[in-house]
Amino acid sequence: MAAGVERFGDPSAEVLAEAAAAFGLLASSARLHIVWALAQGESDVSGLAERVGGALPAVSQHLTKLKLAGLVRSRREGRRQVYFVDDPDVVTVVRLVVGQLAARSDGGAPPVGHLRGTGT
Repeated sequence: MAAGVERFGDPSAEVLAEAAAAFGLLASSARLHIVWALAQGESDVSGLAERVGGALPAVSQHLTKLKLAGLVRSRREGRRQVYFVDDPDVVTVVRLVVGQLAARSDGGAPPVGHLRGTGT
């Protein structure tokens, strides 16, 4: 075992299935962009649509899927629904992965499609 690497027990099949479902939802660049934007601060659907460059109905559908998966929550403020990421771990994972890939692309590292260790 490499120095400084802790050994963890294997997660249950249920935990792996839940994680795969969450990563599956974030595999859509549109949904990932929405979660990225919400990790920076809450927003309503119109603000998100403008920020991510998506059509209002499409952004609304993505938000519904993210809410059903528990990755995004919402609250009512008057007549509008405000969305936010309430899970700091989701925020950390999204910021880490997207931030690292953005830094690599700025620093001359391999392009996003050529992730180290994936063989692609």
